[in-house]
Amino acid sequence: MNGGNVALTEAVYYILLSLLEPRHGYGIMQNVKLLSGGRVELAAGTLYGAISTMLEKGWIEGIPGERNSRKKEYQITASGKAMLRQELARLEELVKNGKMLLEGSE
Repeated sequence: MNGGNVALTEAVYYILLSLLEPRHGYGIMQNVKLLSGGRVELAAGTLYGAISTMLEKGWIEGIPGERNSRKKEYQITASGKAMLRQELARLEELVKNGKMLLEGSE
């Protein structure tokens, strides 16, 4: 479940955040762009490569959809939420240390 001290890529972090509610691939791409203020735009290959890896790790799961629909929806798992919390703590530590040292040097 836990990846140790794994640092998530920005793309994976935003994909996991996007999947706090179920979304299909295009919806994930749009939400990542929105969350990042347009700074992170995922190519389809990047997205589906990341989805494949996160499915293998158990961080997300596919949601059974309508039989004739090609759109597959995904959602985050408890393990994925744990990774998000771990990453958020890591990022907060980076920001805290950066602020402390930068402000102390001025």
